[in-house]
Amino acid sequence: MFKIKNMVLAAMFVALGVVLPIAFHSIPNAGSIFLPMHIPVLLCGLICGWPYGLACGILAPLLSSLLTSMPPMAYLPSMLCELAVYGLVAGLLIYLIHTKIYLLDLYISLIGAMITGRLIAGVLKALIFNAGSYSMQAWISGSFVTALPGIIIQIVAIPIVVFMLEKAKLIDKRYELSK
Repeated sequence: MFKIKNMVLAAMFVALGVVLPIAFHSIPNAGSIFLPMHIPVLLCGLICGWPYGLACGILAPLLSSLLTSMPPMAYLPSMLCELAVYGLVAGLLIYLIHTKIYLLDLYISLIGAMITGRLIAGVLKALIFNAGSYSMQAWISGSFVTALPGIIIQIVAIPIVVFMLEKAKLIDKRYELSK
């Protein structure tokens, strides 16, 4: 039953990865500012585990690009790699980190995934996707400065969503409160 539940949740996160950006793309440059596709992928890794997070990180941008042309094909390879790393690392870290304080586990896993995904995306852009025309300044500007509103949204909203899903009993609690 656990595997079926994770598959259903992962499918929902992939669907959110396609639908959520549509709402944001009516605003110019909103995708790179608010990062709407990152949220479902990070949630999938944190809630369903690394295999599902990895799959969501691959399928969400691929399906979104095929169905809505967002992201454009030119940006798809680097975005696909970045999101795959987000889902993978978020799922691995939440599995490996056990501080006994769930909020701390969530934040370590979330921020660790966000940093790792940005580092991998920067390296891939510098060496493969934009070789010779990608600089440290472009990476900092695109990954941190322009994306700051999206980063803040992720840091605030993702733990809230996880706790709301636990409270609604849609996902299992990681730590039971002692009585």
